[in-house]
Amino acid sequence: MISLDKSHDPRNNAEMLTQITGVQLDIRQAVSETEELFNQRLNEAVEPTAGKKPSQPSSFLKKVTEGLFRLLSKPSHLLKPTRIIVDDEEMVVPDWKDTLDTEYMQLKKQIIREVNVMDFGAVGDGITDCSAAFKKAIGNGRVKVIVPPGVFLTKGIKLPSWTWIEGSGKGVTTIKLNQQASKGTRLVTNANHWRGNHHLFIKGLSLDWNVERLGEATKTSTWGNHSSCLTYANVTYGWVKDVEGINPGLHCFDISSTLYNYAGDGYRARGGSKYVWLDNLTGYGFGDDGITTHHSDYVWISHSHMCDPSGRAHKKGYSNSNGIEVDDGSRNVLLVNNSSARCFGGVEIKAHQNSSAASNVVIVGHISVNDNRSFNFRHIGHHKASEVESQTAFNILAMNLAAIAPVFSNLYKDSTPRGMVISAYKNVVINHFTLIGDPYYDYQGNPVIAVQYRARNVLLNNISFKDFNHAGENIKVYGGDNRADSIKLGNIKVFQPLNN
Repeated sequence: MISLDKSHDPRNNAEMLTQITGVQLDIRQAVSETEELFNQRLNEAVEPTAGKKPSQPSSFLKKVTEGLFRLLSKPSHLLKPTRIIVDDEEMVVPDWKDTLDTEYMQLKKQIIREVNVMDFGAVGDGITDCSAAFKKAIGNGRVKVIVPPGVFLTKGIKLPSWTWIEGSGKGVTTIKLNQQASKGTRLVTNANHWRGNHHLFIKGLSLDWNVERLGEATKTSTWGNHSSCLTYANVTYGWVKDVEGINPGLHCFDISSTLYNYAGDGYRARGGSKYVWLDNLTGYGFGDDGITTHHSDYVWISHSHMCDPSGRAHKKGYSNSNGIEVDDGSRNVLLVNNSSARCFGGVEIKAHQNSSAASNVVIVGHISVNDNRSFNFRHIGHHKASEVESQTAFNILAMNLAAIAPVFSNLYKDSTPRGMVISAYKNVVINHFTLIGDPYYDYQGNPVIAVQYRARNVLLNNISFKDFNHAGENIKVYGGDNRADSIKLGNIKVFQPLNN
């Protein structure tokens, strides 16, 4: 059985999916079929009801907190969903790629100088602090900064608009946080989170947050979008390609708003990022998530692999550390041929109770190996009949997925393994999903797929199960007061184990 460690090359994920599933999908046909199924479900879509009021009234502190966040928020609304296109090279791309390509050409035109950071005093010896050298090399932007092989220490790098940073490759060029950097330091981020920045490109290097400098600290992050390897906050037109994130206190890569916003369901943060492409990223040792998005639109994550989180941003045993997380208020996010291993969630699409849910999320190809919950879709705090129904948890389309041997995990000690969980979301289509268990693993009678907690208008199509000898139901649709409804199943295959 495959393991996918930190050296895994995610550019091979599409080929691996064919090997795992044993099916050579005609990608154009599969995309067309899945979009047609999704549009059929949209025609049967259900609007959220007012729901019942929470059984417990909000505390005074919670009301004040939400009121303050609303000063920095705006009403949330559903965007027109991203259409997925298969180009002439059979690559899956979003319908807004032309916009991103046009702005990439603008970035190249606006670069008026190319410099080497070593010409400004940087030394890649892993000892010398190079913060001043990077600042001088970057200047006011409109620059491509070459970072040669070596380990370059810094106390943090801030990028103005029209800036391109390029190394010689992952593991060859490393930018590493100085031992004296504070816990809340973002290793690389844009220069102005409040006014925003645009046209930023980072390529071909490793980003080492150097968590070791914190010793045995019980928590490795501070607050908000701090403590990460790379944070784009309020960035329009951004690219991150061929980059590795190493041992961040919080996230390897965070595509974010100026501030995380908790103004309540139905509100989104101001200052979100948009039109950002992350490609061939790898990461491990993250305190929370490998790749995450917050309150940002039009984000494309492709051919990336996240594995083996530390979970140290959370209380031990309660770590919601996901490989890829599409979080609060994110809209029109496309995931293509990514992978995850040994995380809490392989892919989690979600929101906190006091924020809007991610919506219009498309997954085309993902391999999850030994994650506790391979695919986890939920809007926390909007699951039970006694809670207000989510006003924003809409529209997930996913195809060509593989869940390999989900397991119990020390990251979240009380969480049972699942291949997929769908909670609170409406209009969900899953097509071509292969689930392969460990025939000798004790799943303690738990179901493999759970559709529950007021999930509505869900289609599971072309789903196959194998080797879950000691699990319970392959698909369990929960009833009761918190029941799921309008659930449709099609072409479900269960391969009987050779040995019971």
